[in-house]
Amino acid sequence: MNPQMPLPIEQIEQHNRKHTDALRDDYDSLGRQLDRAGIAIEAITARVAAFDVAIPSWGVGRGGTRFARFPLAGEPTNVHEKLEDCAVINQLGRATPRVSPHFPWDKTADYVALREEAAHLGLAFDAVNSNTFQDQPGLQHSYVTGSLCSTVAATRAQAVEHNIECIDIGKQLGVNAITVWIGDGANFPGQQNFTRAYDRYLESTAEIYAALPADWHMMLEHKMYEPAFYATVIQDWGSSILAAQHLGPKAKCLIDLGHHAPNVNIEQIVARMHRFGKLGGFHFNDSKYGDDDLDSGSINPHQLFLVFNELVEAELNPLAGFDPAYMIDQSHNVTDPIESMLSSAEEITSAFAKALLVDRQKLHAAQDTNDVMLAYQTLRRAYRTDVRPILAMARLQKGGAIEPLSAYRASGWRASKAQARLSTSAGAGIV
Repeated sequence: MNPQMPLPIEQIEQHNRKHTDALRDDYDSLGRQLDRAGIAIEAITARVAAFDVAIPSWGVGRGGTRFARFPLAGEPTNVHEKLEDCAVINQLGRATPRVSPHFPWDKTADYVALREEAAHLGLAFDAVNSNTFQDQPGLQHSYVTGSLCSTVAATRAQAVEHNIECIDIGKQLGVNAITVWIGDGANFPGQQNFTRAYDRYLESTAEIYAALPADWHMMLEHKMYEPAFYATVIQDWGSSILAAQHLGPKAKCLIDLGHHAPNVNIEQIVARMHRFGKLGGFHFNDSKYGDDDLDSGSINPHQLFLVFNELVEAELNPLAGFDPAYMIDQSHNVTDPIESMLSSAEEITSAFAKALLVDRQKLHAAQDTNDVMLAYQTLRRAYRTDVRPILAMARLQKGGAIEPLSAYRASGWRASKAQARLSTSAGAGIV
């Protein structure tokens, strides 16, 4: 199948011709610098070209806060328009070929046709996401007091049934994973029995687990707070990994970079999860004060690099079934979501590229001999390297744009969609 790209290929080629000479000069210069360190730039470029991260379907819409949401002209109003915007991001950046859908937000009548529609745009689908943290029209039982952990058996059954429905949809979309996040918890001391609530979670997720096809896995996502501000049932990686171990080998843990207490050592959590074979995937974003869902790398790019340093270590020492799923998970309240996605994908890929540059032999030797400063500076040397020429060359080789943001703005995509799409106050992003 030949994908039907949303932007004219000639437009991107014209953009690239303006930047190719400068890129080759920068790339050759960086190549000589890396060669002195015994690193072949072509090998790193190939690894970067093979790297990808999924886009959330809801990430191409304007988000909001509990105070307000400010719609953006031309934002998508349905799953079909979301796929169009995702295709633009992938066409320009060439690092985001998969879309993670969310149900019931992305419900449609024919999922086989939706899969074909995505393929026509050069896209495939990633893990499906269930939603039992909101009441949707037509629900028989409310989730106001919980879903998978509800004290009401009928409500728990409804939540389980929805997750199994998402698995069935995922089969039609050609994916092999479901992400389960719940907002269940308590806002007042005494409101909930901590042990019984966790037991109900294990019982409910066991029913979902039993419905998984043989080649699927279920990713359990934890969150420290929100919407439960006193106690959340799956509040940290400890509760998550215990549940995953209880459920079985197809249950993994998902790490969202924003779902941690301030100053938590997330890269150490990565190492622990991998050590016990439960590292299922990542939701990339950034935060300043809490679970802010800010653009990846916009606040703490060094932490993102340290996370990928541990992921590269895990790649070098893989356990059976090690294949973490990478996805962006952000809320774009004040930016054009396409621009934020392009920026975030580049930051994530940059962190990966820098982690590949770490001299592992030198690092491990320094660690084994307790040479603290040498170990630290080995990481810093890789982190300080400007890898933008590598990323741009990888995009160019795959048919993307050397400068994705400027190419996107020159395309006039947002202005054209502002004329073609119906405006809506509901939007496609998260609030």
